[in-house]
Amino acid sequence: MTLLAVDIGGTKSLAALVETAQPGTEAALVESVTLPTDPKGTPDLWLETLARAVAGWTGRYSGVAVAVTGYVSDGYWSALNPATLDLAGRYPLADRLRALFGHDPVLANDAQAAAYGEFTQGAGQGADMVFLTVSTGIGGGIVTNGALVQGATGLAGHYGQTRGRDGVRFEDEVSGRAIERKARALGYELSVPEVFAAARDGAPWAEELIDGSARGVAALCADIQLTLDPARIVIGGGVGLAPGYLDRVTAHLAALRTDLRPALCPAALGANAGVLGIAALHRKTHDRET
Repeated sequence: MTLLAVDIGGTKSLAALVETAQPGTEAALVESVTLPTDPKGTPDLWLETLARAVAGWTGRYSGVAVAVTGYVSDGYWSALNPATLDLAGRYPLADRLRALFGHDPVLANDAQAAAYGEFTQGAGQGADMVFLTVSTGIGGGIVTNGALVQGATGLAGHYGQTRGRDGVRFEDEVSGRAIERKARALGYELSVPEVFAAARDGAPWAEELIDGSARGVAALCADIQLTLDPARIVIGGGVGLAPGYLDRVTAHLAALRTDLRPALCPAALGANAGVLGIAALHRKTHDRET
């Protein structure tokens, strides 16, 4: 079965034709296109741009599967943190996709989809696992007993929205966006890669920002281990996979007892995790219904 699989992110979107796997085989990207996601645009604009970009694929796919940043529940799409996704109200995503592409879509949060991709053919293959993306924001997905855990309404894995005693969202303290905000407050108008470069060059302020983020992620991983006890935690995202970052997270966990210490590993599928994962979810849903 060939699917139109889409991963709509906060800054860019990936659309792909994916040949979904038979049991025991891996899904494969046949063709793909990357599109910018205009942060000042609307969901209608984003989907219309997508439809134009993949118009040449009409007739080549028999199903549609879409992963999006934000909260997906009962076919509606909404934002949990307006700073990450400026989306007003509840958008009827399933209905709009059905009207544009003529198929009932399978939907999921992008980090949940990436988690399932890493489980089916990536770094978490075959194991009870949690996927944690550390990027512009913070997201996650949980796979246990071979199934993606989405929860009663689709909220499961939204670790970036958890709050500490100070009431601040976790992703507002440790994400890539938080690193850039803190750098600006110190007088440095730099991107995340530039902050990492400054840390590698020995700038104490940059070292403190990067290590502070890693310390926060380590604390989250320790909490995840205590609550879910996964066999491994797969770390992805532009910050999570930046050179040296995972080593920092691991170092902050070193003081834990060995039997309480999470096993961390880097994500393997990169930018393709979301489309491969949502395609695999579509296939699993289709197989269950037939």
